[in-house]
Amino acid sequence: MSAMTTPAIARLKADGVDVVVGTMVTAAGLTHAKTVPTRRATAFADPGLGFSPVTHVFAIDKAGIAFTEGITVVGDQRIRIDLEALRVLGDGLAWAPASFFDQDGIPVPACARGTLARIESRLEHAGLRGLVGHEIEFLLVDPEGNRLPGNLWAQYGLAGALEYEGFVRDVTAAAGAAGVEIEQFHPEYGINQFEISLAPKAPVAAADQLILTRIVISRVARKYGLRVCLSPLPFAGSVGSGAHQHFSLLRGDSPVFSGGTGTQGMTAEGESAIGGIIAGLLDAQLIFCGSIVSGLRMKPGNWAGAYACWGTENREAAVRFVRGTHGNPHGANVEVKVVDPSANPYFATAAILGLALDGIEHSAALPPETLVDPATLSDGERTAAGTVALSSDQGQEIAALDGSARLRAILGDPAVDALVAVRRYEHETYSHLDPEALTEKFRMAWSV
Repeated sequence: MSAMTTPAIARLKADGVDVVVGTMVTAAGLTHAKTVPTRRATAFADPGLGFSPVTHVFAIDKAGIAFTEGITVVGDQRIRIDLEALRVLGDGLAWAPASFFDQDGIPVPACARGTLARIESRLEHAGLRGLVGHEIEFLLVDPEGNRLPGNLWAQYGLAGALEYEGFVRDVTAAAGAAGVEIEQFHPEYGINQFEISLAPKAPVAAADQLILTRIVISRVARKYGLRVCLSPLPFAGSVGSGAHQHFSLLRGDSPVFSGGTGTQGMTAEGESAIGGIIAGLLDAQLIFCGSIVSGLRMKPGNWAGAYACWGTENREAAVRFVRGTHGNPHGANVEVKVVDPSANPYFATAAILGLALDGIEHSAALPPETLVDPATLSDGERTAAGTVALSSDQGQEIAALDGSARLRAILGDPAVDALVAVRRYEHETYSHLDPEALTEKFRMAWSV
């Protein structure tokens, strides 16, 4: 990790930067931060700032700590910002993503950003390059998390964009100034719900861009007296929010999801990549959409991908294949629809790409394509096709990940243990609550 030079710090000060904030995302999907004066940015990068290991397992109720055998009150770690990813946000603030290291400078295995970096490196060693594009769905609420009026709102309607014209314009400008590449920004299905699609980047850089975008939209919202809700289901019985991830893989300059002779023009590696993801979906669900609130969204008809299957442009399949066409200039890619905003995006991407690589390495078979809404199939038809409904029971998801040799090999035991611990804490403490109480209590848990 490079140190920031004195001239670089001088340039930050010349840009009016007084404070550098470094953020990290933990197993429960919570974003934590430390700040330093600009003159201390070099020390924040190396050797870093002290942080207790228990940070990895802070709970979404903002009070609990889900201790594991390896994460206790004993010990200390360092968070180090990545200066190459530092961005100026304006109003005296700069931001950089951070990773966890031990006191000797060795990466901490439970660190989500470090885990994704290892998966990105594994892809490179296998001769593959991954690109990831994130989608952000969020709800605007008042500062206490209450609903806002929405009498003019219609699904994807112009009225929503005009009602929040200043917010949309300021987010777009602030994101561009911070180096965020927004591809589209529009009102969504739910009242006062928006979606932003981000340009594809290398895996770690893409997850960094997602976190930066959440910071940007949350800062702008505050200026309008609003807050950004990132709950998978903000209000019981209402529309939920996803955090879908698109990804593509290239071997050299050749895409694996197009230009081949397989299904939908895929190469054999492309077919095996999707096969690997489908094979690991049930084990990995806790990583993608495993919070105590997530199960309320995981139902057919919600475009949440409630069935473990794949289909071309099928928005009810957990894995949606997007063909490379004139209307899709980025080329063929795969959208994993089950990811929601309560997930740690670094861990979620690591699981997606890790399962895809596992599928390629083991020549996983591509299941039959689902050509219709899987909910319209009979139980017998789904059984014959191997299409399984994803769970809405957090307890089942905890057990599946905890016992998954595949995911433990991909992410490592410390990461899996932390993910299981925080969700088990939620399940044991709050599974007795009804949907109304759950959505009320955790509506703003993932907000920044």
